[in-house]
Amino acid sequence: MDLFRRKSVTALQAEAAGDHSLKRALGPLNLTALGIGAIIGTGIFVLTGTVAAQNAGPAVILSFVLAGFASIFAALCYSEFASLVPMAGSAYTYSYATLGEFIAWIIGWDLVLEYALSATTVAIGWSGYVVSFLADLGIYIPAQFQAARGTVVTMADGSTVTALFNIPAVLIIGVVTTLLVVGIKESASVNNVIVIIKLAVVVLFIALAVQHIDPDNWKPFIPPNTGSRENFGFSGVVAGAAIVFFAYIGFDAVSTAAQEAKNPQRDMPIGILGSLVICTVLYIVVAAIATGVLNYTQLDVPDPIAKVADHAGLGVFASLIKMGAIAGLTSVILVQLLGQSRVFYSMSRDGLLPPFVQKIHPRFRTPYITSIVTGLAVAIPAAILPVRDAAKLVSIGTLLAFVIVCIGVLVLRVREPNLHRPFKTPFVWFTAPMGALSAMYLMFYLDLQTWLRLGIWLAIGFAIYFLYSRSHSRLAQPGGR
Repeated sequence: MDLFRRKSVTALQAEAAGDHSLKRALGPLNLTALGIGAIIGTGIFVLTGTVAAQNAGPAVILSFVLAGFASIFAALCYSEFASLVPMAGSAYTYSYATLGEFIAWIIGWDLVLEYALSATTVAIGWSGYVVSFLADLGIYIPAQFQAARGTVVTMADGSTVTALFNIPAVLIIGVVTTLLVVGIKESASVNNVIVIIKLAVVVLFIALAVQHIDPDNWKPFIPPNTGSRENFGFSGVVAGAAIVFFAYIGFDAVSTAAQEAKNPQRDMPIGILGSLVICTVLYIVVAAIATGVLNYTQLDVPDPIAKVADHAGLGVFASLIKMGAIAGLTSVILVQLLGQSRVFYSMSRDGLLPPFVQKIHPRFRTPYITSIVTGLAVAIPAAILPVRDAAKLVSIGTLLAFVIVCIGVLVLRVREPNLHRPFKTPFVWFTAPMGALSAMYLMFYLDLQTWLRLGIWLAIGFAIYFLYSRSHSRLAQPGGR
């Protein structure tokens, strides 16, 4: 059935080896930094607070442990695929080689949503920290233009103003899009610097704030459930894990840069697993400190880590931490927009999207049209959407991608057991099923509205596939492969 026609793995490997349209400029350090750049961001600087306040209390620590546990299984499966099929496109390309074109389209379309809304969510968090930092300097952005439309902003004198438009979020999307058009090496170099800055700031926060922990703030560790599945109790901890799963999209973004890695067979697993392990440890430690310094009920703010720093009386260091958060969120936006444009690029190369999408800039050798279109598509919702609902939709998209990748690894092991695999998922018959099941378990804890929004997005994707992509696919053409 042509819905499940597949690209052969050997054809993909030959295509990767012979395709020099994208510049191979990234080594293992770049790739690990790319992952850290994407993972250390909104999860640590924004969602730590909102999930503690609304879902898990101090047990947000366990939410990050659960999310990291599920991510490790998926990361091992991603590593096998990324070394086997070093192509831009991530889970989309892997699905095309294992489960067929229609499943690949679903996951590609899902990744479009995942990356775009991830960048949107992070841009909103970036705006909150910038507004707070500028206020420390005596510079005030008018309240109407510092948050999503309809958001009630409380002024210093206690009065309230309803926001209309989030200007800082739109500006940062414009700057990052321009950087991505200029070039992947320049983008990676900027990201490396940003990653060093924000890691230093996170370590500084840990070292200074740990002295101000009050153990009483961890009591009760898991607040009693309020009657709603999402609000506290163990179900709230799991729901929190499903929401913060958004934060673990970073190692997936590493895999989208496979075609720009110098030695993808060796370096992709290093970048994926290295960034995930480093960041999971940091998430757990920061969540423990934040809820230990300040009662979890006070953390439901756009800039919770800054609030913890202020409460701990860190003085000038509080401003440094806000700067680190701003830098950290900037690098996340960069990596998400990079991943989004590379998925578009891969889908266009396969004929599933129009040819102009894969056009490469003659000087910069980047897919500049997809970068610009992505930037515009992200800037609009960043201007008008609140953060929490967008984060849930990103999480469900990420979890769906993880389920398909874990299943795909098993399918390929059965279908083509003799392929040379530079990296093999250890204990694959345990690891891959656990990755798929743990991701599905977390998806179950996301609310019905999030599922409905995913369904609407996928319905739009089905329409595009059957009206355009199915007939224009390279595999549908004579001699296509």
